[in-house]
Amino acid sequence: MDLIQMARELGAAIQQDERYLALAKANAANEADEELNNLIGEVQMIQTSYQNEAGKEDADNEKLEAFDKRFSEVYNKVMTNTNMQTFQEARQAIDDLMKEITGILGLCIRGEDPATCVLEPEQGCEGGCSSCDSHCE
Repeated sequence: MDLIQMARELGAAIQQDERYLALAKANAANEADEELNNLIGEVQMIQTSYQNEAGKEDADNEKLEAFDKRFSEVYNKVMTNTNMQTFQEARQAIDDLMKEITGILGLCIRGEDPATCVLEPEQGCEGGCSSCDSHCE
C-alpha cells in the first residue's frame, strides 16, 4: 500500500468536492472583480505607508491615526464585498473539511478505528493545546 499515492488520490478527490469547486469559483470571481482588486491594492498601499511612517524616529501620530482610520474604512469595504464574502464562506468550508480530514488521520495515528472514529465537536479554544484534540495547530 503506497500511502503517498493514496494521499494524491485523496487530493484529487478533494478537487472534485463541491466545497473545493465553490472555492475555486469564488477565487476566480475575486480575481475578476476590478473594484475589489483596487480596494485590496489600496489596503496594501495604506499598510506600506503606515509601516513607513511608523518606522520613522519622529513618526507623526496624526498621520498614523489617519492611515489607521483609512485602513479600517477600506478594509470594511473589502470584507463587505459580495465576492469576498462568498470567498470567505467557501474558504471556511474548505478549512472545516481539512480540519475534519486531518482530525480523522490524527485519531487513526493514535490507534482509533479508521472506519468508526469520530471527531468530537470543538468546544472553543482556550489557548493551551496540551489537553486538546481539536488539531488546530
